[in-house]
Amino acid sequence: MRLPALLLTLPLALLAQEAAILQAVGQQTEPAIALLETMVNQNSGTFNPAGVRAMAELTRKEFDALGFSTRLVEMDAVKRGPHLVAERKGNGGKPILLIGHLDTVFEPASPFQKFERKGPTAIGPGTADMKGGIVVLLAALRGLQAAGQLDGLPLTVMLTGDEEEPGRRPDMPNHSRLEMVRLAKESRAALSFEGGIKGLGFDYATTARRGYLGWELRSTGKVGHSGQVFTERAGYGAIYEISRVISTFEQTLKEPNMTFNVGLLLGGGELKADADGKSTADGKPNIIAGQALARGEVRALEPAQVSRMKDKMYAIVAKSLPGTKSEITFVEGAPPMPPTPGNRKLLKALDEASRAAGLGPIEELDPMQRGAGDISYIAAYVDCLDGLGVVGAGTHAVGESVELDSIAKQAKRAALLIWRLGR
Repeated sequence: MRLPALLLTLPLALLAQEAAILQAVGQQTEPAIALLETMVNQNSGTFNPAGVRAMAELTRKEFDALGFSTRLVEMDAVKRGPHLVAERKGNGGKPILLIGHLDTVFEPASPFQKFERKGPTAIGPGTADMKGGIVVLLAALRGLQAAGQLDGLPLTVMLTGDEEEPGRRPDMPNHSRLEMVRLAKESRAALSFEGGIKGLGFDYATTARRGYLGWELRSTGKVGHSGQVFTERAGYGAIYEISRVISTFEQTLKEPNMTFNVGLLLGGGELKADADGKSTADGKPNIIAGQALARGEVRALEPAQVSRMKDKMYAIVAKSLPGTKSEITFVEGAPPMPPTPGNRKLLKALDEASRAAGLGPIEELDPMQRGAGDISYIAAYVDCLDGLGVVGAGTHAVGESVELDSIAKQAKRAALLIWRLGR
């Protein structure tokens, strides 16, 4: 058997240990698929706290069996299911933080509820995002245990219960990520098992993710007869004013690695818009609109870019048309995860592990191809790498699927990377 060139350069003792790890991880595929089916068939939509709790308890048993000490972090204060934390102290030193999430976007009312295997793929809610990622993590850890290489590794796992829609307290927007931040500050590196992405002849991992900032824009004008619109007495009305603001946003806010979007727009007389987006508006063609509302988001790669966008938006909003007034408010979302040198060192380590395993190179993913995620909340405190989970398709949509052969492939890479970093 011809061994990969990088593997041949390793010391013989390491060669034997890593070969044993790869062999042990390879034996985890069918058990991993069976576990994935069980997990997928347990609904854990973000707004189904009982389902998230059931998923947490199911996953907790797996970590208990691997010798981790486990605990739940309750999120009742923000009406969400619990987070799961699992820890192995190892032989001292800072742990490696391994993260993922228990929830999916598919609530109990969704028609898409069950796992179905179809040859080399399987479909089901959360197969790719990200119950498949949890299965990859567990397969890697099981392989390390079977090869006698798990003991001694300092590891912390945190699986959140509300990644798809984080619970927020008005006085503390990032309340549900406080424990993750605390753990990150105590860790040497953080690895996230969100879905992997496949290229032609190589695969990708993520060193950077854009953050997002929500915003709400309200414009008001003088209600009156349409025949008087644009006059000094009547002014322009709320719809023209909000159109001015949005058009100026589109013309002036564009930057590399930044996108701006309007997701909701209302105008007329009486407006009603709930937090979940359900909205109504009334109005007549012959009445100047008195109210207008828009909601949207900004996605950016650097914290300074987010701050700059806010300043520009405030300045644009302040220049109102005659007879109108606009105000904008912001809702903090997930912070960005910039592509730091430390993150790229982790990518290099993953690439070396992948090549050593005979699984080919790993390339850096363009951050425009990835939105915000849990790892963004801790990127300011620890070196981070994302995209270690399964390869799939149709994320967040009915028909979401996973490539089953990616479980073993990603688990082998993860196991070698964890083992090398842990040593």
